[in-house]
Amino acid sequence: MRKNLRAWVKIARARLPDVVKQAILDRFPDPNDALLVDLSELSGTARKAFAPGMTLESHADPAAVDKDCSWLGGGERCVIGISEADYPALLRQISDPPLVLYTAGDHSLLACHGLAIVGSRNPTPIGREIAHGIARQLSAGGAVVVSGLATGIDGAAHYGALEARGSTVAVCATGLDLVYPRCHTALADRICRDGLLISEYPPGTGVRRYHFPHRNRLISGLTLGTLIVEAASRSGSLITARLAAEQGRDVFAVPGSIHSPLSRGPHLLIRDGARLVESINDIYAELPSLGHAGLNENRSPEPVIERALLLEAVDYVPTTLDQIIERSGLTITEICAMLIHKELLGEVRSCPGGYIRTVA
Repeated sequence: MRKNLRAWVKIARARLPDVVKQAILDRFPDPNDALLVDLSELSGTARKAFAPGMTLESHADPAAVDKDCSWLGGGERCVIGISEADYPALLRQISDPPLVLYTAGDHSLLACHGLAIVGSRNPTPIGREIAHGIARQLSAGGAVVVSGLATGIDGAAHYGALEARGSTVAVCATGLDLVYPRCHTALADRICRDGLLISEYPPGTGVRRYHFPHRNRLISGLTLGTLIVEAASRSGSLITARLAAEQGRDVFAVPGSIHSPLSRGPHLLIRDGARLVESINDIYAELPSLGHAGLNENRSPEPVIERALLLEAVDYVPTTLDQIIERSGLTITEICAMLIHKELLGEVRSCPGGYIRTVA
């Protein structure tokens, strides 16, 4: 069992504000020492008067502590305290890092360079493919893909990273013994085997609406940058982007059709200074440490020959994405990026079932 595990669980379960716990840990980084500090000595810092003899340990529910420790004893599970060496350095830099992290899987991934990919829970097929493709390329290049296990873009990003036999981290808004949404139970199991599940909430914590936006600061805080793929103008993904900017991290956005409500979020971000992403090279240009997948400055993300191949593959009647792939010989990532530009130029337009060519 991990050293100090029980002490950190007691701190997590102590029914006191985090500001009180943080004040104690600032003076006593060792959790065993912190548990025994007389809280009455910290009344000024904590803004609350405590009776002499009251401690963090006396505020922790013994039954809850025992239950948490029992859960942590199974599989690749652990708890990491903020003063421990393997607490993620990037997360420690944000204004309100969690004092304790619960993990399931390979917690060494917390030391790796990563990019967050988030977006709509109800994306278009092309948005889903873009998230999947970029995550796959990033993962293949050695970067860790971080997301929130939600349906839609989050799930596509996790699957893309796993498909490349790379690594992905899912930041959960519940205790790790409860998977939300339930439709991602199999995905969560796979991430636990091949990546990492992480939460600031102890086992048994159920779904609470306010946990999701609060959790988003971890998604951005664990990474060097955040990429938004499809999001409405009022979206939780934009909260993550705002938090990333406030944390001093890079913000990226994939543009989309001017007719799609899901393009409004990325377009707002780009207007406010986010880096426009047409291909993975745009990410590597800003964050070369994410991988060695080959930033080639001489290669245009949309060469003339490929543009012609794409246009020839789209008919004047609805053409499916599968048909375009088969006819052009291009990858799904290349096609998705180019279709966005073609639509902005008025050369194609989206329609039920695919795309229609609008120019000769």
